[in-house]
Amino acid sequence: MIKNFFIYSLLLVTVFASCKKDVIWVPDDYGAAEVKKPEGPYVADKSFKSVAYCYHTNSINTFDTAKLAYITHIHFAFLNPQEGGTLQTLTNFANFEKLKNLAKEKGVKTAISLSGSELIYRTIAANEKTRKIFIKNIVDFAVRYGLDGIDLDWEYPRANHGSDITFSLFMQELSAELHSWHKYLSMAVTAGLFAGPVKDGITPEAIAAVDFVNLMAYDGIGTDAANPNHHSSYNMAERVLNIWLTEKGLPKEKAILGVPLYGKNSANTARTYVTLLADGANANDDQFTVGGSTYYYNGINTIKAKTTLAKTSGNGIMFWEFAQDARGANSLLKAAYDASR
Repeated sequence: MIKNFFIYSLLLVTVFASCKKDVIWVPDDYGAAEVKKPEGPYVADKSFKSVAYCYHTNSINTFDTAKLAYITHIHFAFLNPQEGGTLQTLTNFANFEKLKNLAKEKGVKTAISLSGSELIYRTIAANEKTRKIFIKNIVDFAVRYGLDGIDLDWEYPRANHGSDITFSLFMQELSAELHSWHKYLSMAVTAGLFAGPVKDGITPEAIAAVDFVNLMAYDGIGTDAANPNHHSSYNMAERVLNIWLTEKGLPKEKAILGVPLYGKNSANTARTYVTLLADGANANDDQFTVGGSTYYYNGINTIKAKTTLAKTSGNGIMFWEFAQDARGANSLLKAAYDASR
């Protein structure tokens, strides 16, 4: 009898251990007691995307809900790692929850974007044990809080540190876990205009692992000889897409063109688009002088042109940052939406 009981108990432990990796337990006061992996294979979404990054601390009381109709994805910034692969606590978790739930109610896909210290990422990714801990914590967060995906904004893996190799391993392993939960993985990357270890840090293996790549085609003062003071010209956007598609081998269906919702002057000082309009800037222009300093930005016409470019040469457009856009007819999110129809 005791022997039979022991065998039965051992069987229960074995069954539990075999399915433990497929179940994520959540607090009793948060939805169901457990969340099980979905059945069937993961199918990547290859439709045209309009991705907006949004600070998770943006007040829900002043959040422009109407603009959610113009985007397909919202990436909340930022969730940061700690040494050992744990995650820092969000500075305003309650607000994040409200914004996330609001976006989901409007049919917008949600993700958390991970950023933080390059050294911490490099250290975590280089060690198999901490890498696995980190991946588990990321996936647990995505599942527990009902996110559609994860965005990785490691700035930047560098080939001269060997983190191109560990970054590839990390992205492959993270992708496999997220896809097993039917959740997507994206990454934000450098414009890639300059040869070197940062550009080489993004490998073909990392590109293959993700669902799409957000190309940060801004903050590039001096990269356009015809318009050297502009940090995000149309010419720069063309160059960025061409480099990633031809030199880096990024598939067209994964290429998301990044555009700014802010302007910069030649001293690299930023001013949000909505602030520039309040100062008297024209929504259809690309530069405006205020306080003796000229700011270069993307107006409605340029955003529409870049969206058309993103449709012909890529598969989506990305904005930094949601709250920096104007409301109503002057919204750049709306301009992109109109151009994408």
